[in-house]
Amino acid sequence: MRVMSTTRTKLTSLEDRISVIDWARLCIELDERGYALTDQLLQPTECIELIQSYSNDKLFRSRVVMQRHNFGRGEYRYFADPLPSLVAQLRELFYAPLASIANSWAVRLRQETTFPPTLLEFIEVCAQAQQFKPTPLLLRYEKDDYNCLHQDIYGEIGFPLQAACVLNEVGKDYSGGEFLLSEQRPRAQTRAEAVTIHQGQFIIFPNRYRPVRGSRGDYRVNLRHGVSRLRAGMRYSLGIIFHNAR
Repeated sequence: MRVMSTTRTKLTSLEDRISVIDWARLCIELDERGYALTDQLLQPTECIELIQSYSNDKLFRSRVVMQRHNFGRGEYRYFADPLPSLVAQLRELFYAPLASIANSWAVRLRQETTFPPTLLEFIEVCAQAQQFKPTPLLLRYEKDDYNCLHQDIYGEIGFPLQAACVLNEVGKDYSGGEFLLSEQRPRAQTRAEAVTIHQGQFIIFPNRYRPVRGSRGDYRVNLRHGVSRLRAGMRYSLGIIFHNAR
């Protein structure tokens, strides 16, 4: 088991913390597991700041109660423009290295779609498809809440990777609430993963599909993600989605 380093969260800026991520390792983990975990990137104070922002109506454009839509139990809120500085930074800094991975996936899957090198350029692509609404969000779960397996699709334009960070500490603030991934390969049973994410740590995972190497080359597999039932406490998480919504 890898021990997370907290040194970089204390001694460097957010830009520095993301710049020193071992992206080569994350690429390997995405290929092998279908997801990748970073070290701790957000400081506890940054996590607390995000949790406290949940009650500030001025920061959000909408609130979704999952039970009303059969999405599960719990709720989440989509940030409004302009995004809070920390959220905007995370979205921008994560985008460039993930766009490189996304473009390599497009080649492997023999797709014509390519992604521009900067988030600003990609947001302009979304705008051309009438997708203007920002999609980063905060999610809140209480005891017995959960999130059904799903894909985050908001329009014609989509980005194949996204990131999520848990903002409080498993075993201290809550129990249960594992991050779930299911992967459906052709002519095979569904493969599932339950991942524990620690405070300030990000999981990188496919939005809808990813390439998998087979004996005859790469092929596409579909994925869904969710959160298992919270057994106790309260769990907050930040979701960074790169494409805008209609």
